[in-house]
Amino acid sequence: MAGIAVAAWSGLSYGALRRIGPVAAILLVGGALAWLPLPLAALAVVGSALVGLILFHPVIGLILLVPLIPFSPLVAAHVGGLQVGGMEALLALTLTAWIIRMAVRGQINLPPSPLTVPWLLWLGVVFLSWTVALSIGAALAETAKWIEMLALYLLVIATAERRHLPWLLAAFLAAGAAQAVLGLVQFVARIGPEGFLIFDGAYMRAYGTFRQPNPYAGYLGITLPLAFSLSLGGLDRLIQRRCGPVRPWLWLSAGAATLLMLAAAYASQSRGAWLGIALALVTVAAVRSRQAAAGFAGLVAVGALVLALGSARLLPPPVQQRLSDVLPVLQIPDIATAEVTDANFALIERLAHWQAALDMWRDAPWLGVGIGNYAAVYPAYAVGRWRDPLGHAHNVYLNLGAETGLLGLCAYVVFWLSVLWFTASVIRRTHGLYRAVAAGGMGVFVAFAVHNSVDNLYVQGMYLHVAVVLGLVAALASSPRLSGDPSAAGAGTERTESHN
Repeated sequence: MAGIAVAAWSGLSYGALRRIGPVAAILLVGGALAWLPLPLAALAVVGSALVGLILFHPVIGLILLVPLIPFSPLVAAHVGGLQVGGMEALLALTLTAWIIRMAVRGQINLPPSPLTVPWLLWLGVVFLSWTVALSIGAALAETAKWIEMLALYLLVIATAERRHLPWLLAAFLAAGAAQAVLGLVQFVARIGPEGFLIFDGAYMRAYGTFRQPNPYAGYLGITLPLAFSLSLGGLDRLIQRRCGPVRPWLWLSAGAATLLMLAAAYASQSRGAWLGIALALVTVAAVRSRQAAAGFAGLVAVGALVLALGSARLLPPPVQQRLSDVLPVLQIPDIATAEVTDANFALIERLAHWQAALDMWRDAPWLGVGIGNYAAVYPAYAVGRWRDPLGHAHNVYLNLGAETGLLGLCAYVVFWLSVLWFTASVIRRTHGLYRAVAAGGMGVFVAFAVHNSVDNLYVQGMYLHVAVVLGLVAALASSPRLSGDPSAAGAGTERTESHN
């Protein structure tokens, strides 16, 4: 009997399956919905429709993923004692839809990418560090982030088309602006834990949906440069009275999002984010045009003047206080015995974890203690009263030195230097909106690299955010759907635009 069933199944043609499949699915879904309460049934219908759309058009999942990343803590469920996030589920669905689409078309191949070699080199060292890892589970979790990044990066290159670009950019701007508004409300209305109160309790440090101000400001830092670059493009169009295929709403939205995110970054009171954002915005301005590059020296002079004013106590008191708290802590000879106060708690804690990471690296100089294993071995290296590993060393470079040794740190630096070099080449070859996106991407990567020197932004999906930006930049250079002559899509005015 089983043999007859198998023979009958194997005899069905692909076309017959396509005809029978939808009917069977409708009957099954209809039967299931009949037993569900109305709210759950409505949610199931909407969810099923969304899943169907993503299966046919994976780029829809990509567009939805961008704003979901920062709000992922709000979209999670506990299944079997494990927390399943909406971000992870959407990413898995989108990647699955892309693979199925390639399989149906009989074209299982990966798009060409100039960054694949340094990426695989870095992953090779990561897997090599597994040989010394104390916790394979921790190593797997950290390695999975880089595999997800690579898969998402390739997905963007393979699926993003010219007509999708405004939608993707709008998703970035909307997510950044929404987080900024949420943070500003927390700042003014003092919504949050008592430990976040600042300015004698008059305001609250903004933290958005990130639970902590520093990663929140880090997210703003890797979103703001893209908005800033787009707003510069809109300003250039306004001054030179240019028009193009992209509607003014994109440039205006970018300008509004830039101002909101700048205000929210201040409200976070994150010094690492301030430094990353400042260097990122200067980089964006410098790479967009020769005129801006010539003004780079002027900006450096202004920065030096600001520092001078700070030493003369002419800066606003809140900013001056946040900056002046750093120097006394850096002069402490022994972190283990340092006197801890409310003002220096965060800085001394960070320095203690830096010291622990350096000690790990000293004991395992070539391969480290294993990717993702900083927290696992931290108890043996804890400094003074700082017994909580906090998950990372608050410095990605020291953290990677400790976990993957000199080989891993070198491979990581080579990877990001390749990213910056490649992005610079894309900026030189593009114009108009494409150039604005590439320049904004350069700012994103600079902010990410700088802020990671005092923190770890490979948390709460921010690495996926960076992967999407990486994919967009690569798509501008390697994908025929986005690269080439913009006039082919009715964007002739973009082609004649100067490098501004």
